[in-house]
Amino acid sequence: MANKALATRQKKQIAPTRVPPSPPPRNPVAVAAKARAGGAGPHAKPQSTERQAAKRLLAKIDPKADPDQA
Repeated sequence: MANKALATRQKKQIAPTRVPPSPPPRNPVAVAAKARAGGAGPHAKPQSTERQAAKRLLAKIDPKADPDQA
């Protein structure tokens, strides 16, 4: 009748102190492809993004404000 308070699923387990190192990749070409997966490099922003940014800036400007007090 030992350990009556804890059910089988609830027994405390000791957590591992370190994570074992991962094995080397099986396909060395896949490592290079994963490194490129973030994008194909720098590129220009789409025109719609530029237009939306300009519209947001115009919305912030108060039309009733005096332009000389800037």
